[in-house]
Amino acid sequence: MFSIRRIVGVTAVLTGAGATALGAVSLAQAQPPPPASGQRSGAKTTAGDGTSVNAPISGRDRVYTADQTSNTVTVIDPNTNRTLGTIALGVQRLGTTLSPQYTGNVGVHGLALSRDNKRLGVVSVTSNTVDIIDTATNKVINETDVGRASHEGTFTADGEQFWVADRGRDTVTVVDAVRGGVVTSFKVGPGPSKVVLSPDGRTAYVNHISAPEITAVDVRTHKIRYTIKGLGDAFSSDEAISPDGTELWASHKRAGLTSVIDLKRRRVTAVLKTGPDTNHPNFANTKNGSFAYLTVGGLDQTHVYRRNPGGTPKLVTRIHHAGHAPHGMWPSGDGTRMYVGMEKSDAVDVIDTATNKVTDTIGVGKEPQALVYAPNAAPVGSADNLGRQGLGDAPRNVPTTLPDGTAGEPMRPADKGRRLEATVRSVSGLGMIQLQARDLQPTTTYQASAVQKDGSRTSLLSFTTDSSGNAAQVLAFADFTGVSVSLASEGKATAQTLARMTAAAAASMHPGSDGAVEAADLLYCDCC
Repeated sequence: MFSIRRIVGVTAVLTGAGATALGAVSLAQAQPPPPASGQRSGAKTTAGDGTSVNAPISGRDRVYTADQTSNTVTVIDPNTNRTLGTIALGVQRLGTTLSPQYTGNVGVHGLALSRDNKRLGVVSVTSNTVDIIDTATNKVINETDVGRASHEGTFTADGEQFWVADRGRDTVTVVDAVRGGVVTSFKVGPGPSKVVLSPDGRTAYVNHISAPEITAVDVRTHKIRYTIKGLGDAFSSDEAISPDGTELWASHKRAGLTSVIDLKRRRVTAVLKTGPDTNHPNFANTKNGSFAYLTVGGLDQTHVYRRNPGGTPKLVTRIHHAGHAPHGMWPSGDGTRMYVGMEKSDAVDVIDTATNKVTDTIGVGKEPQALVYAPNAAPVGSADNLGRQGLGDAPRNVPTTLPDGTAGEPMRPADKGRRLEATVRSVSGLGMIQLQARDLQPTTTYQASAVQKDGSRTSLLSFTTDSSGNAAQVLAFADFTGVSVSLASEGKATAQTLARMTAAAAASMHPGSDGAVEAADLLYCDCC
């Protein structure tokens, strides 16, 4: 099989990572062995997700965010809730990223930790690459080109391999996490979106964006063991496995639903109506019990459920964020905090799980997507090899006006979210204007304009809604000097426009799948 790998700093990895990280453990082993003498001690974790450890927060812990527009990974010290800097994996979204000679990463999006918290796996969804980073030094160990529209992945229990779901190829690609390069790939069904691992390390669970099912794969043989059908929707953006390994929660961003799956009985036990842009689930075991947390981007909320394995979980509270579009989330090692990335505010909110209140907000890189928490990941005070790319210049969420003259940005009742959101960022000295529309007229073309202080308008771009009247992500790049954004209807889309939209969807159809995804799903991946 042809694959490309880039090795960076191999000597440092061989001398600093230790023999355990280099593959002395069987894939079938339930848990990795304790660190050898002289290694930095990693807290024990369950399923590589850090949700069931008992590790008090310290200066050796780290929080990471994957920043899609600045193409960075932000590094935070949770002991002080201070941003230490960023790891640049490419230049920011504009500029040389459009050049055929560009060799950096584009669309830094997915994150996962090895179970010893010594290595971070980073998935870039546009350049289709996986970078493995040493958490002690913030250095890239190796980089591998993987399958089309690679999205989210996980390390195997021994840390030797990184499995990533390829949304555009119906495959999971297996990466050599120690040396780089593709080991193999195998089919798992239409539009795989993410891979998570059982606590014993023997079973990988894959959700999909083109099928309402979960695929269970034997980690040792790469064979499909079974499939759990009957999820709430065919498009599952993210998933997480509970610390005890008994439940899997799969979110359905477009439908505003979440499926709760009993992994012992291999069946769906509940489909929760959670709201627009339902996103990442995660878990926290606290002194008050075991809870599931779920970001709902379209409501600027995080929902908290008391778990009820085998039954329907109960909604405990809704946490309201001051920022916009909560996305990735992860608990601290001791479960006392939940860290939540705010996609449209370039920030991380810190939730106290005892009170379910936001206690702090931390600035990070541009457009944070996935987020992970790593106990005992780095030396105290270490900020080696970090820069400042993507930091500063917080985005603005500006007012919007619909064609009938009403405001588009107020939150609507009945959990419908906003009709029109507009976020403006400074990227490489130019404004990136991001629009998201809900419940407009279907298959209709709209003209978006920047409204100046004196009321004059400057055209930004036109876009066409889908058959539901939605536009998940519309981008324009301009010198934005306006104070708001307004829409004007240009009427029903022409036959030519609809034909181009149909052709684009058909071109992105997954081989062997029953449906298609739109180009925006594969290119900018706001659907995680």
